[in-house]
Amino acid sequence: MGKLKGKTTRPGLYKCYGCRKPFTVKIGTVMESSHVPVRHWLQAIYLLSSSKKGFSTRQLQRTLGCGLKTAWFLSHRIREAMADLNPEQNGPKGGEGKVVEADETYIGGKERNKHRSKRNANHIGGVGKQMVFSLVQRRGKVRSMHLPSVSAENLRPILKAQLDAAKTMFVTDGEGQYRLVAPMFARHEVVNHGIGEYVRGDAHTNTIEGYFSILKRGINGVYHHVSREHLKRYLAEFDFRYNERAALGVDDVERTERALLGVKGKRLTYTTPRRGKPQESALT
Repeated sequence: MGKLKGKTTRPGLYKCYGCRKPFTVKIGTVMESSHVPVRHWLQAIYLLSSSKKGFSTRQLQRTLGCGLKTAWFLSHRIREAMADLNPEQNGPKGGEGKVVEADETYIGGKERNKHRSKRNANHIGGVGKQMVFSLVQRRGKVRSMHLPSVSAENLRPILKAQLDAAKTMFVTDGEGQYRLVAPMFARHEVVNHGIGEYVRGDAHTNTIEGYFSILKRGINGVYHHVSREHLKRYLAEFDFRYNERAALGVDDVERTERALLGVKGKRLTYTTPRRGKPQESALT
């Protein structure tokens, strides 16, 4: 391997004498084929890693002095770098003496905040919104998923893959689907919010409610609108920051370094059709 130093050679270009192909540090990462300088990538990764409730595309555009489309595409690539694409390889959550809380929340605007002409009287509660299901281990990490619905049928394979159910204490609210999957677990505790019960001994869902509060404040206060197609990447961003939080001994610099480790081996490309909005074309 050697560095190419020709007069017309772009900066940072090397050549592998084994395969006889040129390459840069961006090859094989989410930064591949990007014309954005590496220093801007590093700055953007730090900003998204250190901002607890997110960093908007407009703010990133102003900070870097780039175009809106560049900032939007760059931020989505960074979210892809933050994503844990193979959670099963990290082992299941829970285990002997561990407590895992589960709950769902809805992402979407409230009807009363819409213009009168756009309100739909049938959109009550979660109707017309996107459903997010999360598992959080107390004093541990969280995993969030965008699901079409939270039913016992949908949850069983997820819980089986994500948790060491036979040794885990499982804490939920009183929704029926959780009672149907309860036999999988060593112990299942329920807090009945319907009667004003929120804590009963070590049975509570305060940990996961705390995570949802950060997620909602970020989406409502920073991003304002998240499309259904990209919701999974915003969840990856919030999961990453929560899993690498200060309470677990991770500071902003170390969190940024861990985000940088995630850029390797991931590509995220989009194509813009002649008509319509940008659509995701490939993810390898």
